[in-house]
Amino acid sequence: MSISFIRTHYQKVTDRLREPRKLIQAIYGPRQVGKTTVVTQVLKDLKTPYLFISADGTNSNPAWIDLQWNTARELSKQSESPDFILVIDEIQKIGNWSEVVKKNWDLDTQQRTPIKVLLLGSSRLLLQQGLTESLAGRFETIFMGHWTFPEMNAAFGWNANTYTWFGGYPGAASLINDPDRWRNYVSDSLIESSISRDILMLTRVDKPALMRKLFELGCTYSGQILSYTKMQGQLQDAGNTTTLANYLNLLDTAGLLGGLEKFSSNKLSVRSSNPKFQVHNNALLTVQRSETLNEALAKPELWDRFVESSIGAFLINESLRDKFNVHYWRHRNHEVDFVLEQRGKVIGLEIKSGAKQKASGMAAFQKEMKPDKVFLIGSGAMPWEEFLRMRPAELF
Repeated sequence: MSISFIRTHYQKVTDRLREPRKLIQAIYGPRQVGKTTVVTQVLKDLKTPYLFISADGTNSNPAWIDLQWNTARELSKQSESPDFILVIDEIQKIGNWSEVVKKNWDLDTQQRTPIKVLLLGSSRLLLQQGLTESLAGRFETIFMGHWTFPEMNAAFGWNANTYTWFGGYPGAASLINDPDRWRNYVSDSLIESSISRDILMLTRVDKPALMRKLFELGCTYSGQILSYTKMQGQLQDAGNTTTLANYLNLLDTAGLLGGLEKFSSNKLSVRSSNPKFQVHNNALLTVQRSETLNEALAKPELWDRFVESSIGAFLINESLRDKFNVHYWRHRNHEVDFVLEQRGKVIGLEIKSGAKQKASGMAAFQKEMKPDKVFLIGSGAMPWEEFLRMRPAELF
């Protein structure tokens, strides 16, 4: 694993667990990005007694949490340590988990039991729902997203082209020289696992086949705006737009595929806008293609799409960490690829590359929306490879 990835999150988790017992710590992020690895290293180095348990494979009975928590209390007494850490992985797999966690946390608080709690989850939707609905005022979150270009470069020596094509899944890095194995791993171990275990097993989905088709369609069109009417035509299904929007939201919270909203000062216009598909990891786009990296590089228009999608994936992951919004902007024939918004400040980003030299949308965007800053990324401007090394929040 990347030393930089481990170091960044290792230090944050370590600092939180070294503090006096104040808040529940919750770590969330997509599958296979290293959440468990980081936590395991922290626990090993802290030398604080702990109990690490996983709700994966349990019978989803909330009483299971009570049982494990009581075990932690007993172990804490036996250790005679001033601190004890309880880690529950895949917490969202337990029904009504947040109410049970709240009950036990409050009981420990009243009785001054020194148990610190760390929750891990791969379903952002279910984890955040439980935290905000039942545990308000009792938690802090740490987001671990898909790996960035600097992290994949540090761990595996990848250049920007390799990262743009194969994305940011560290577990798949050793397989890129065997395209069939790489595709099978991404499809079966990452995509199918996320859809089956983080969405279908935990959320009501009346048309799972439709959701899978929507995922494939969205990955294929990553970086492009597609109306719900056209989606219905492509999917050949009678599902209404509300259903499609809901499925897209579920895919987004699983760290797979999002739909960027149009940027507008009119909230009604935002809600009724067509989504711009955006994968969270470019591997999800690549796995839908039959070309090799070299073949894609030889097709400028295709490669431009991959570069823009890679930047979009980077922005989505960074937005979850640094709390800013990512949109697109379109007015008549003018379009700006990405619009970043944070606390009222607005930044426009136009991606320029070999087959897309003009940025006519930027002038119209500046006149219409009066953003705080605008940036051109690509040939003749800020190199896109360098942008992937930046922290976008620093642009504000």
